[in-house]
Amino acid sequence: MVRYVANKFFYMLVSLFILISATFFLMKAIPGDPFMSEKKVPPEIQARLMEQYGLDKPVYQQYFKYLGDIATGDFGISMKHQNQEVTGIILQTFSASLKIGLIAIVISVFIGVLLGMLAALYHRKLIDNVAMILAVLGIAVPSFVLASLIQFVFGEKLGWFNVMGFDGPLDYVLPVAALAAQPIAFIARLTRSSMLEVLHADYIKTAKAKGLNWFTIMFRHVIRNGILPVVTYIGPMTANIITGSVVIEQIFSIGGIGKVFVECITNRDYTMIMGVTIFYGILLMLARFITDIVYVLVDPRIKLTGGKEG
Repeated sequence: MVRYVANKFFYMLVSLFILISATFFLMKAIPGDPFMSEKKVPPEIQARLMEQYGLDKPVYQQYFKYLGDIATGDFGISMKHQNQEVTGIILQTFSASLKIGLIAIVISVFIGVLLGMLAALYHRKLIDNVAMILAVLGIAVPSFVLASLIQFVFGEKLGWFNVMGFDGPLDYVLPVAALAAQPIAFIARLTRSSMLEVLHADYIKTAKAKGLNWFTIMFRHVIRNGILPVVTYIGPMTANIITGSVVIEQIFSIGGIGKVFVECITNRDYTMIMGVTIFYGILLMLARFITDIVYVLVDPRIKLTGGKEG
């Protein structure tokens, strides 16, 4: 197990190194500089700014310095937020995004698995049909369209929730609903398909023939094996929710890291763009790393060297 975890961690570090390098050189490939604006900056001031941020040095020197700074957790100073460290801005704004993301992930898994289980248990009945219609709608409608729709209906027309801002517990409802709708739909379909396969498996028929009660069969065999695909999906789902929050935070004017990311792209704040991109990458890689470990713990058939036993 230790070797398996170490192997996964090593590949995560390699992926992170590739991401950092690609982000750095892509930013350098963008025409112009971060101090371009509508008002022309005098050459002497621009030269001083370039020197202050180390942009006057050769690219390879900037690259190795940036790698060294990243290794110590230093993402540099924002080029647009005066005298503010990128790390500080990320930590300050990430709390709102983290709250919305965690709530959306928990709700997605809980409701998605529940809908999928009900659909599988009541296969080809009303509950199954309704659940699958909702799942198809959830997958088909993009999150930003759903966000605008529920913002208009429940905020503007009915007045049940605030359409913008993030001041109280009720303000979580609409953005979380917009973020969680698509994952709920996908998990419901995934759970239904997997549980239908498990319910018709030979070992379930054997368990019934041995006289095991319904709850024992469901919780010891059906649910445990039926949710394995969901465990696999948690990593990509986390990625979808985190990246999807960028648009949702803009729509609902939530001061999270997604809103900051959009603003730093607009303002050509290079250090912020690189810092937030790498931060997102670390989150997604950690989510995938944890998912791989949990999958091995949940399913003992998985070999620690990869693949399933024959």
